[in-house]
Amino acid sequence: MLSYRDLVSGLKQINLDASAPVIAHASLSAFGEVRGGADALLGALLSQVGGLMAPAFTYNTMITPLEGPPDNGLTYGGGDDQNRMAEFFTPDMPADRLMGAFAEALRRHPGAKRSAHPILSFCGVGVEDALEAQTLEEPLAPIEALAGRGGWAVLLGVDHTCNTILHAAEKRAGRRQFVRWALTEAGVRACPGFPGCSNGFEQLAPLVKAITRTAHIGNAEVRALPLAPMIEIAAGLIREDPLALLCDSPDCERCQAIRLISAPTR
Repeated sequence: MLSYRDLVSGLKQINLDASAPVIAHASLSAFGEVRGGADALLGALLSQVGGLMAPAFTYNTMITPLEGPPDNGLTYGGGDDQNRMAEFFTPDMPADRLMGAFAEALRRHPGAKRSAHPILSFCGVGVEDALEAQTLEEPLAPIEALAGRGGWAVLLGVDHTCNTILHAAEKRAGRRQFVRWALTEAGVRACPGFPGCSNGFEQLAPLVKAITRTAHIGNAEVRALPLAPMIEIAAGLIREDPLALLCDSPDCERCQAIRLISAPTR
């Protein structure tokens, strides 16, 4: 069983700047058994960084309308069951289970703040300026704000398919963003700037190997990368190849929509 001391010792191997903010993505189960669970991992990481942020997304607020803009990576009118189950976004809504126990532990931390986006909120400690940068139209602004502060990404037992930062690279490169809709106390709100699929993002790993610091803690691989260089490397790749980092699934509506609009005209 991993202890808090084991976690801190492992994190020291990636030599994070104690004054720099971090955005983290984590799979607690990847570590094996951890004494203290997600709270122990959270405490260990907070002891090593100058601020911490994580996605606290709430997909259960999403509504699928009967119609909407074309090439939007979405089948309209097919979400009756999801629509019936949708919940109103509130600031104290738990992070989606897909975000993992670590993100929810951070959301519940006594010192944590949360942005107000009804689908793509972020939470964090010591990163209030980045959280305040988010708007309905610019949901990825907190990532760019951390990059501007010399921030780092830390992947704790996950790979780049969980790396939200790369969505900021897609946007920076001019890749198509989507529109989704959320149920709020003010009614159904359109949420532009919704990102694409991340299932192809691990293809970036060889290109950012030189800027990646790695360590192993228990059964988990931990990767740390500086945000600004990683974002620019990924954005440059997409500028050169508009189809870069897309997934291979023929059923992925968002990746197929990007392929459709990126196809050369004859």
